[in-house]
Amino acid sequence: MAGKLLGLLREVLPDLNRLAIMGNASYPAAVLEMNEVQTIAKGLGIEVTRPEVRRKENIVSAFRGLKDQVQALYVCTDPLINGNRVRINTFALTDRLPTIHGAREYVEAGGLMSYGPNYPALFRRSADFVDKILRGTKPGEIQVEQPIKFDLVFNLITAEALGVTIPQSILARADEVIE
Repeated sequence: MAGKLLGLLREVLPDLNRLAIMGNASYPAAVLEMNEVQTIAKGLGIEVTRPEVRRKENIVSAFRGLKDQVQALYVCTDPLINGNRVRINTFALTDRLPTIHGAREYVEAGGLMSYGPNYPALFRRSADFVDKILRGTKPGEIQVEQPIKFDLVFNLITAEALGVTIPQSILARADEVIE
């Protein structure tokens, strides 16, 4: 996913060469994602900054260190960051930082763009699994599945506030555009 997200961000911001990655440094999945993003970004010649965020109180200081240092913000999805998505997007808008996220809820909360699994589709699929189990299928007999439906979402209100023009060719691929 990290490669896809960075590719989309690069399509919107072709001159991107300084990126901040924000995620909860105490959350193992976020640390893995941050490491993956950093590795891919370096391979693309993008300089990376990773502000230390472990508690919601760290968000303010993280943004102080980013002001005028980076061109965009990659936001990892984890419980701490999710609970503070409005706050993070508000700071990003104030600092004129375009953001990319892995879930549409972040864009609904003022982020610029997201690409990630369609959670309602995942929940419906989970209901199918529950139905199978209730009908007698043993959980160990059900194969693990990866998400198959992903959503690309843009917030044109945020784009306008940031002065970012999203190419029409990318908007045409979007599943949702918030205007």
